[in-house]
Amino acid sequence: MTSDVALHSPLSFAGRVELPLFESALLRGNRAGDPHRREVPVYLPPSYDSGSPLPVVFLLAGFTGRGHDFLETHPWRRGVVAQFDALVARGDAPPAILVMPDAFTRFGGSQYVDSPLLGPYASYVARELTSFVDERYRTMPDRRAVVGKSSGGFGALHLAMHQRGVFRAVASISGDCAFELCYGGDLLACCRGLVPFDGDPAAFLADFARTPTLDGDRHAVLNVLAMSACYSPNLAAPLGFDLPIDVRTAERVDAVWQRWLAFDPLVACEKHAEALRALTLLHIECGLRDEYHLQWGARRLARKLTALGVRCDHEEHAGSHRNLSERYLLVLPKLIRALQAR
Repeated sequence: MTSDVALHSPLSFAGRVELPLFESALLRGNRAGDPHRREVPVYLPPSYDSGSPLPVVFLLAGFTGRGHDFLETHPWRRGVVAQFDALVARGDAPPAILVMPDAFTRFGGSQYVDSPLLGPYASYVARELTSFVDERYRTMPDRRAVVGKSSGGFGALHLAMHQRGVFRAVASISGDCAFELCYGGDLLACCRGLVPFDGDPAAFLADFARTPTLDGDRHAVLNVLAMSACYSPNLAAPLGFDLPIDVRTAERVDAVWQRWLAFDPLVACEKHAEALRALTLLHIECGLRDEYHLQWGARRLARKLTALGVRCDHEEHAGSHRNLSERYLLVLPKLIRALQAR
């Protein structure tokens, strides 16, 4: 079910952004208590009203973010969509419809996976929202791409592997990969961050609900709890998930950790190589100063994909994990041109 359209800062774009409301049957009644009725930001380029169907690119936000984050229009802090809109208006980028799902949860994100605790967010994006957009807008349903940064980059890879055929072109910008490298440090920081709460994640979550700040080790604690809700849900457990580490001794719980690793693109690509081979374009990139060591994971993934016979473009740049809006402006035209190719 949808409602009337709202426009976001219409004078800030040569095209326009619509904010239709979508009521998800899949997210209804999720155990985390998150809303199933959400705005779905959709960018329409200036040429949209000419009547010709356009390719579609889904933009996936990172952890603690949501689709609306791409819409910043402040003159000093132009967001990805405003900058892309300017490129399209100048003729420097091909036009496309951009869709920005809201997959935020009470833990800060969903990783775009189907979780019995948080909800079926992979299916929500790849099934419900794609159908909603195709029904509402003039799209090219067989020419659809997905891109994201950080957790959004992981989500793009996960959807490519687990929702075969939905997206033809896929890009991961600094996406979570090689979980030992990108999560290992946070597991230890989580243990340290839980010390003031006597090692009790429930006490931390109660405090976070009152004071949702991410300073110090609090980001690591929330990150580990969120990833556990995504990768190792257990509805029989007190909080609905299992932790991959003993928070009192910092010892790894291997059985749980193996459940996490099943989601690691470095591992999952072996099982889902055929789906990746079917893509028109697979783009993987990372900055060489990435603080979460994702540059090494990207290198490992590119090497493994090549060994599996999966074509991928692997790029590196001089940046870190932050302030990467300009990377979208390079990747989006590449994805759209791949969708336009016959």
